[in-house]
Amino acid sequence: MLTDGKIRNYYCYMKRNSRLSAVLHALMHMAEREAPMTSDDLALCLDTNAVVVRRTMAGLRDAGIVRSGRGHGGGWQFTRPLADISLLEIYNALGEPIVFQIGPATEMPGCVIEQSVNRVIGDALKDAEAILMARFAGTTLADLAADYRVAAKRRRTDTG
Repeated sequence: MLTDGKIRNYYCYMKRNSRLSAVLHALMHMAEREAPMTSDDLALCLDTNAVVVRRTMAGLRDAGIVRSGRGHGGGWQFTRPLADISLLEIYNALGEPIVFQIGPATEMPGCVIEQSVNRVIGDALKDAEAILMARFAGTTLADLAADYRVAAKRRRTDTG
């Protein structure tokens, strides 16, 4: 919300890539079901089209994270335990989407000031991305499922 007439780069005004979040959402539904889920089932969970689900899941299939079965009783399922699948592996399977939308200025590449600014910003972004990737590497789908289950239990307790 702009309150004092100044322009701000709030993240809510920027286009965001939510594929990682969406695929993790789908994978948690699969984990809860413990049976194959069709693209149509997952599309309902994500409020999207089954074609979008198939396209996204194809990258995970190619990375060996999930497999799909055809016919009656078919659908998407995990190829190994949740504890053996890291968020980094899923991030990589999605094509390593850009993490930060901040980038270097390119209007004056010969300007020493612009070069210095870009170097400092670039170094900070590399450091931040390294921290995020390390966190993704150390977090598994089992960790995410455990967090979800605690939150769901708390919600049931709070609502009676």
